[in-house]
Amino acid sequence: MKKILFFLFFSSILLILTSCNNTNSKKTIQLAEVTRSIFYAPQYVALEKGFFEDEGLDVELQTTWGGDKTMTSLLSDGADIALVGAETSIYVYAQDSKDIAINFAQLTQTDGTFLVAKEEKPDFDWNDLKGTTFLGQRKGGMPQMVGEYVLKQNEIDPHEDLDLQQNIEFANIPSAFVSSDAEYVQLFEPTASMFEKEGKGHIVASFGEESGTVPYTVYMAKQTYMDEHKAELEKFTKAVYRAQQWVSEHSAEEIAKTIQPYFEDTDVAMLTSSIERYKNQGSFATDPVLKEDAWNNLKNIMEAAGELPEDVAYEDLVNPTFAKDVLQD
Repeated sequence: MKKILFFLFFSSILLILTSCNNTNSKKTIQLAEVTRSIFYAPQYVALEKGFFEDEGLDVELQTTWGGDKTMTSLLSDGADIALVGAETSIYVYAQDSKDIAINFAQLTQTDGTFLVAKEEKPDFDWNDLKGTTFLGQRKGGMPQMVGEYVLKQNEIDPHEDLDLQQNIEFANIPSAFVSSDAEYVQLFEPTASMFEKEGKGHIVASFGEESGTVPYTVYMAKQTYMDEHKAELEKFTKAVYRAQQWVSEHSAEEIAKTIQPYFEDTDVAMLTSSIERYKNQGSFATDPVLKEDAWNNLKNIMEAAGELPEDVAYEDLVNPTFAKDVLQD
């Protein structure tokens, strides 16, 4: 009897110690996302499906609402990794920062905004924008730069041919469009689809389809963090890749049901519609490798918008090693 009790006691102690060791071995990563968006569906899949946990990572997500705030959080050690537009790394580099931000994994590969008109436009033509009031995005941000790029590709000067308004905070743009006299606005999903459903606007074009492949939102970390946490970054990238493949292989409805906890105010049907729209135009990257041609397209878009501070080489701000390694596993 004593032997049995001793065995049970010893087994309990061993179980507790093993549990403690597993908890202590898990690495915590502070992740800052630039906004909460269906556009980032693979990230929420990775979190909900436990892909990060499978890699021994405890990823703590925070939404920092804006590129400038996200980069401030990253550079001040408020976050270890940032999910934000790749253009922000160029801005930091151009300021001669002592600790630059390096892009290491791509999540989305097209623009994620749509042109929404207040009135129905069954025969929409880009020339319809001339002489109208267009509610744009923040100056210097990817949505606005892509918007201007697409307009110029369609022979429209955004600063001469229309009344371009860029003085409204990102979070307030949808409500400002409804209450103002603006005829057009640039919106992300699910807001664009919600506006259609509620009769507040009508989707007439996709900026993602018009602008081509671009590293729209990527994961980046400071150079010092990258040097000191290579193992964690490789595990993080592996989990992201696994989620990207899962999103590629599953239906929009399955994805919607998985990520619904992150969008409690949006029903599954609306999420499904938005995800389907993004899947159809290839917005979700199917692997995390940020390619050089996409980087060059980003710089072309920035230059066209007059926002490229300097021509930064791919090798200076992109480290594709982690992404390429996980493809070999």
